Amino acid sequence: MKKIAVIGGGSFGATLAIMLHEKGHQVRLWEYLEQEIAKYESGDLEVTVLPGVFLPPEMPVSNDLPSVVQDAEIILLAVPSHAVRTMAGRLNKFVDWEPLLVGVAKGIEEKTLLRMSQVVGEVFPALPRANYVCLSGPSHAEEVSRHIPTTVVASALQMEAASAIQEAFSNEYFRVYTNDDLCGVEVGGSVKNVIALAAGICDGLGFGDNTKGALLNRGLVEISRLGNRMGAHPDTFFGLSGMGDLITTCMSRHSRNRFVGEEIGKGLKLPQILETMQMVAEGVKTTRSVNDLRQRYAIDMPISQSVYRILFEELDPLQEVTDLMTRKLKQE
Repeated sequence: MKKIAVIGGGSFGATLAIMLHEKGHQVRLWEYLEQEIAKYESGDLEVTVLPGVFLPPEMPVSNDLPSVVQDAEIILLAVPSHAVRTMAGRLNKFVDWEPLLVGVAKGIEEKTLLRMSQVVGEVFPALPRANYVCLSGPSHAEEVSRHIPTTVVASALQMEAASAIQEAFSNEYFRVYTNDDLCGVEVGGSVKNVIALAAGICDGLGFGDNTKGALLNRGLVEISRLGNRMGAHPDTFFGLSGMGDLITTCMSRHSRNRFVGEEIGKGLKLPQILETMQMVAEGVKTTRSVNDLRQRYAIDMPISQSVYRILFEELDPLQEVTDLMTRKLKQE
C-alpha cells in the first residue's frame, strides 16, 4: 500500500485516483476548481466530465496542495502540459523529500520546446531526475474508468522507478509495461496528438479508411524522424506510446484531438471549437512546438507542417491534402 497524491481532478486524474484507491492505496486528490470541490462536499460524487463515474466517499479531495501531497510516496501529476511548469514549481517549494513523480501529460512545451520531464527537472531541481516516471499509452479515461482492458508503459531513466510504478498501478484491467527510453515515450505520446488532428481533419472532409491507413503510417514515420533526432530509440515508436497510442487517438470517438480536427475539416475555425470544449486538446499547442522542432532539426514532416498551416495560418484543409498528395513522387 502506497500513499499517493493525485494532482488534477480532470478525467484521467480522477480515473487513476479511483483506480488506485480501489487497489488499496491511500489516495488524496487535488482539484483546482472550487466549484467541483463544493459539489463533492455536498455529496454529489459524480465526476463532472465522466458521467456515471463516482469518486469514493472516503477519498479526500482538496485544493490545499501541501496537505494533499504531505508524505506522499508517489505524486501523480495529471494536469495539462501547459500547466506542468507552474505545478512542478509549486511542488518544489515544499516537497523536501524524494517521492516518485509520475507525469501523464502529453505535450512539448511551447517556446522552450522541452519535454515534460525536462520542464519538471528545470523547475523542480530537488527531485532526482531518476524519480520522474512518464506514464503513457492508449488509455482514454472514458474506458479505463469503466474497467475496459488497457495497457500503458511506465518510462524512467532508471528501471527501478519504472518498475515501482508498474507494481503500484497494475491490476486486472490496467496493465503497465516498463521502458527506459524516456525521450522516445514522451515524444511519441506528444506528436501522435498532432497526427490525430490530421486524422480528424480527414474525417471531417469525408475521406475513408484508405486515407486513414496511409495517414497513420506516414504519421508514424514523422514521429520516428523527430524522435530519433532528439535521441530516442527507434524501437520505442513501435510500442504502446508510439504506434499503440497513435492508432487509438486517431481512431477513437473519445479523442479530443481527433474531434478538433474533424470540426476543422467540417469548416469550423479553431477558436470556435475550443470555446465549446470542457477538456483540453493537447495537440493544438503541441502543433506549434512540433513545427518549431521540425524547423530546428530541418526534418521533413509534411503532415505535421500541414496541420500547423491549417490551424494557425487558416489554410484550406482540402487544398493542404491535395498538396500532400501531389508532392514530388519518391520511394517510400
